Amino acid sequence: MAVGPRIVDAHHHVWDLAVRDQEWITGEELAPLRRDFTLDDLEPETRANGVSATVLVQTVTVPEETPELLALADGSDLVAGVVGWSDLTAPDIADTLAALRELPGGDRLVSLRHQVQGEPDPEWLLRADVLRGLAAVADAGLVYDLVVRPHQLPAAARAAALLPGLTFVLDHAGKPPVATGQLHPWADDLRALAALPNTVCKLSGLVTEADVHTWTVDGLRPYADTVIDAFGPSRLMFGSDWPVCRLAATYTEVVEAARTLVDGLGHDERNAVLATTAERVYGLR
Repeated sequence: MAVGPRIVDAHHHVWDLAVRDQEWITGEELAPLRRDFTLDDLEPETRANGVSATVLVQTVTVPEETPELLALADGSDLVAGVVGWSDLTAPDIADTLAALRELPGGDRLVSLRHQVQGEPDPEWLLRADVLRGLAAVADAGLVYDLVVRPHQLPAAARAAALLPGLTFVLDHAGKPPVATGQLHPWADDLRALAALPNTVCKLSGLVTEADVHTWTVDGLRPYADTVIDAFGPSRLMFGSDWPVCRLAATYTEVVEAARTLVDGLGHDERNAVLATTAERVYGLR
């Protein structure tokens, strides 16, 4: 297989079940993920597909995980950035972020995120204590990754409007209902978020929002085209969502799908989605 232009994978995970359980991996559908996934597993995949750098993203909401991810990044030539977790509602969030930056690999901390998708309150992002924490993230010079479901997009847009100094990165395009073929109201709410200049989106996670057994690139295209049109290539970045993507596709298949979905763009626009947007937004080195 011929490897095309370099790629930055702006979204992947690793975990070691001997270090910490991943309590979200339950049931028969997620059973293939119930094993260790390490950087040693990922690196051959990235080499084979021309991926020059990655962003490692948190998976569990415990404070111990982020220092571990930073240490992994510190010992890796592949991981250029880490999206960690810290309790946004804690009064000492600013001090916590400063302390994380002092740890081994602390210079790789580029963003925080919280599993907002699991919060029962659809307006969790608009709570006063959360907004205060998000302001601290901005003050620390970090980005904030949004992992939300479609019904939470309006609150995400309102939070982004209230905090114009913070860049919000929407993970997995807001988890559109690819499996049902529906575009609305997801597309309308996505466009409302994209209308704010401090928002960015990841072209990631679509294969697992589709039917994992029968997905096709043509089936993903209406959602990818909506995202490309709403955000534009300069505010769009590719992410594999490995190893979660393995429920539906190999790493190579996800990379090839992304390349196909942006094939109609110009050279610089393709490079933006596949590499330079992530480098700029996350400040990767």
